[in-house]
Amino acid sequence: MGIRIAGTGSYVPEKIRTNADLEKLVDTNDEWIRTRTGVEERRIAAADETASTMAIAAAEKALATAGVDGRDIDAIVVATISPDYIFPNTAALVQHHFQCRQAFCFDLSAACAGFVSSLEVGFSLMRSFPKKYRNVLVCGADKLSVLVDWTDRNTCILFGDGAGCALLQNDGTDSPDSILASSLHADGGYTDVLRIPAGGSHMPASHESVWGRKHFIYMEGRETFRLAVNGMVSSSEEAMAMAGVTIDQVSLVIPHQANRRIIQAVAKRLGVSEDRAFCNIQHYGNTSSASIGIALDEACRAGRIKRGDLVLFTSFGGGLAWGSMLIRF
Repeated sequence: MGIRIAGTGSYVPEKIRTNADLEKLVDTNDEWIRTRTGVEERRIAAADETASTMAIAAAEKALATAGVDGRDIDAIVVATISPDYIFPNTAALVQHHFQCRQAFCFDLSAACAGFVSSLEVGFSLMRSFPKKYRNVLVCGADKLSVLVDWTDRNTCILFGDGAGCALLQNDGTDSPDSILASSLHADGGYTDVLRIPAGGSHMPASHESVWGRKHFIYMEGRETFRLAVNGMVSSSEEAMAMAGVTIDQVSLVIPHQANRRIIQAVAKRLGVSEDRAFCNIQHYGNTSSASIGIALDEACRAGRIKRGDLVLFTSFGGGLAWGSMLIRF
């Protein structure tokens, strides 16, 4: 059908919070943070910036790259765990900005695996209804700075804000689709490992939940590390096996930017040299749903991906949700 990524875009806020800044908030230091996470600084959204405004900024760049008018978007998928509102969905706000009233739009929640999951959904819509969905906008956007407990030294060092987008386009030709294979998984048995305890119907907001700091990200670091490495490696191997591709044929691996040590461990087990495993966590930290989208856009604009290259995305997030996708760009 000729479904491909026609354009990419990303956005990060102007404000930078360095490791030195965090030394003033919690008992930590720059060396400790760099050694354990690889993060040197992260971006913090302004009060008037939200998941939707960041998604819109990234989408405008993706549309410009693809040469597509926003009014021609047929569907919008926004991956986020920090939506502007419980409802309406964030994608509806993006739709309103671009005035594409015909566009089917919805949010997807898969935490750090959100961008890859949204690409899967976008491709599936286009394959199922090729005449209806010609241009599908996929966004990952998160404002995690409002979900982080800035008194918790184990989590506040990790996260940042941003958005990344890809415009999927069906050129209507007989050329092969960009997506070659995907391997997506979930396991609800590990919900306690990585979550925000309060704010939903299980634990609605109350004085007790607020004072108990239950509305912030909670993570069991060691268990998350182990599960992330295993999940990202196994799903990557599954996706490559489905496509009949070896790791030597892959031009670039774009992993979720959770932790530099996780990225290094995944690369080592896959047999990928560090120069073929994209890493920008030092600048942005973990931006959750936005992570892979931002990395993809930066890799494209830096000339590290060219048409015809095999690119492997691999992700892991709360849910638990994890998965990998192999594309020919």
